[in-house]
Amino acid sequence: METQQHISRQYNQELESVKSKVLKMGGMVEDQVEKSISALIEQNSELAKEVAESDYKINKIEVEIDESCAQLIAKRQPAAGDLRLIIAIIKVITDLERIGDEAEKIGRYTQKLTSMKDEVNMYAELSRLGDKVITILRDALDAFARMDVEQAIRIAGTDRQIDEEFERVSRILVTHMMENPRNIKTMLHVIWCARALERIGDHAQNVCEYVVYLVKGQDVRHMELE
Repeated sequence: METQQHISRQYNQELESVKSKVLKMGGMVEDQVEKSISALIEQNSELAKEVAESDYKINKIEVEIDESCAQLIAKRQPAAGDLRLIIAIIKVITDLERIGDEAEKIGRYTQKLTSMKDEVNMYAELSRLGDKVITILRDALDAFARMDVEQAIRIAGTDRQIDEEFERVSRILVTHMMENPRNIKTMLHVIWCARALERIGDHAQNVCEYVVYLVKGQDVRHMELE
């Protein structure tokens, strides 16, 4: 990520350090999401447990970045683009932390699902949804890293595909519950996993909106990006 250069070399280093931590956090979150989806699709209880118990690492780095941003504001009194950068970073790490929470949920639901009898095997149905979620998250983080507004707008628009896939999966799951009430408890857990994936897509879209805010100085939340 390129930002304006300052007279103070120390100031530049501090900004670059914070940006590097954000990208590190993004990589950690992406890894957690990928593992949670793999654990769910493959019904891997050990991997699910690893994901569920690793969320504290993401929480820890979020606190570190928050503290660094607070120190930058207090010491440097940033203005214009620098202030927008710090505000955007604070917003981005909040969404990244929430994505980590959703991955943790999937891990915990998967642990429960592995102990249940599944007569339908709906996990494969979530594969397409999982692929779309991983793609939008990865591309959103890439757009943030490069401050690419055009990519951010394009990626934000793909969130509709995730919503549509979630609705498709939900309809199938509800149908199975109606056909065989014995599947209700299992199908509910699967729906909750699907909902967590859909929420990850929403948070990734938020990251794209912060890129537009950072580069253009325009708050596009609750607006049609077109």
